[in-house]
Amino acid sequence: MKKYYSITELTREFGVSTRTLRFYEDEGLLHPERRGRTRLYRAADRRLLQEILRGRRIGFTIAEIREIVHVYKEPPGEIGQLKLMMKKIDEKREDLRQKRRDIDETLAELDQAEEACLTRMVEIGVGS
Repeated sequence: MKKYYSITELTREFGVSTRTLRFYEDEGLLHPERRGRTRLYRAADRRLLQEILRGRRIGFTIAEIREIVHVYKEPPGEIGQLKLMMKKIDEKREDLRQKRRDIDETLAELDQAEEACLTRMVEIGVGS
């Protein structure tokens, strides 16, 4: 396993910009070693970046990701992190289910509005 990764290597591997990596640093999520102006990321930083990006893909906010990372670093450690992650997953899943219900309801309302328009057009003798 490689000891250090450059910012360029990580941006290429994960398809993110250098600005993104610097943002995660500014947010306190990544802590690369510095040698002069060069940032050197450890294998742990690489794994953490992988998890941050996964969290973003499934809809977690930076604050939620920070909370999950913080729980891992403090007692109860990994067990607490896993429990928190499961809670956040359940919350995210329920949010998405609610959004699905809202979308289905909106689609039904649009169908009703369209049907009302078509019915009225027929009543006044206008073809569609």
